[in-house]
Amino acid sequence: MPHTPETAGPAPATPQPAEDLTHAAVTARLRAAGCVFAEDEARIILDTAATPAEAAAMTAARAAGRPLEHVVGWAEFCSLRIEVDAGVFVPRRRTELLVREATALGRAALAARGRVVVADLCCGSGAVGAALAAALGRTELHAADLDPAAVACAARNIAAAGGLAHCGDLFAALPAALRGTVDVLAANVPYVPTGAVALLPSEARDHEAPMALDGGPDGLDVLRRVAADAAGWLAPGGSVLVEAGERQAGTAAGVLAAGGLRTRTATDDDLGATVVIGTRPQH
Repeated sequence: MPHTPETAGPAPATPQPAEDLTHAAVTARLRAAGCVFAEDEARIILDTAATPAEAAAMTAARAAGRPLEHVVGWAEFCSLRIEVDAGVFVPRRRTELLVREATALGRAALAARGRVVVADLCCGSGAVGAALAAALGRTELHAADLDPAAVACAARNIAAAGGLAHCGDLFAALPAALRGTVDVLAANVPYVPTGAVALLPSEARDHEAPMALDGGPDGLDVLRRVAADAAGWLAPGGSVLVEAGERQAGTAAGVLAAGGLRTRTATDDDLGATVVIGTRPQH
């Protein structure tokens, strides 16, 4: 009889079929997972991934519910590619209205003095500050957030503009020398009422820092804190700009007016955006 070895060698590996990573296949998988813009998201994933393995991992993560921007590591905002780390607030397209209004105010300061001082409070990824610096040019830019992960992300996004990112609570994070000099104060504060946070899409509720979403019982707690101190940080004629829900706008304007600012409201129905602007009087 032939000799039988005591220990058999490993069986030959069965070749595994390569995952189908064509645009159509990725689109189909994302659509099956409920992604409304599956075709666009598939294109972004395939354009961003450096290898097929990375594309497969990104597709799986997105299908599992992670925000696309966290999956690929960036978001498009005001025609810029903004880096967005895991857990950091994803810039929303509606915030482009705030940037548009702030840019117009910044250009007026540039025309008057040849420079503009911009502060981006509750900066998240730094998208607003980066977009303003790109639009305005000669900008002294400071961004601040209480979340260290957001500050680290913002620091990268505003570095090309020479911006500085600071970690801390609202104005306490800013250099004291800025007091009374800020031309444009973008404060994209959280404004979702606490009771409504649970109703947000899971992409926000489960994957973004709660402090970037929860604005307190009526959504305006952080705005009240900004309004209480804004006038002291603004230059004469400088403005603070905040987002609000449509039904919050009147109350938000009253909060800024109580802080000694002249107010107006801008809306964009296409973006579904409302921005309340408070301006420090010249005299």
